[in-house]
Amino acid sequence: MSKRKLIVILGPTASGKTDLSLKLAKKFNGEIISADSRQIYKGMDIGTGKITKKEMKGIPHYLLDIASPKRKFSVAQYQKLALETIDKILKKRKIPFLVGGSPFYVYSIVEGWIFPKLKPDWELRKKLDKKSCQELFDILKKKDPIRAKKIEKKNKRRLIRAIEIIEKLGKVTLLEKNIQFEYLLII
Repeated sequence: MSKRKLIVILGPTASGKTDLSLKLAKKFNGEIISADSRQIYKGMDIGTGKITKKEMKGIPHYLLDIASPKRKFSVAQYQKLALETIDKILKKRKIPFLVGGSPFYVYSIVEGWIFPKLKPDWELRKKLDKKSCQELFDILKKKDPIRAKKIEKKNKRRLIRAIEIIEKLGKVTLLEKNIQFEYLLII
């Protein structure tokens, strides 16, 4: 069975992703899915480069303004919604364009990451949240040096989640993948 097709445009804010995606989506009958970890939040328009209705020029855009900034929104939640949206676009016989500046979001889709089914331990998170990023990194390094080499040292949320997974499962699971797409990545 051939894999489904996906066009991905990844880059930092103000790098021309929006203009390029609009031109390509118009030319190739596409629809655009945001892959930006800030643009998903309602009301976070300033500083995120979020496209306006007028700028969309009639091209459908998805996964903008879908979450409250008062609540946490995980990459697993994003992945679920993005995959559902890609399916809807493909069923219309259109080309999905995944466009944004959040590599974590993009690679969760193109590499088909399978996340551990582990509910948050709010008590542990609260305890760990009192520690500095360096302290969390040191804990992770002691428990799983391999994972520590691959994680961003200053990303407190990801450090806490990695430690939480180790505490619950005894280790950070290897990231399983279920690649579903043939994709063109434009950076």
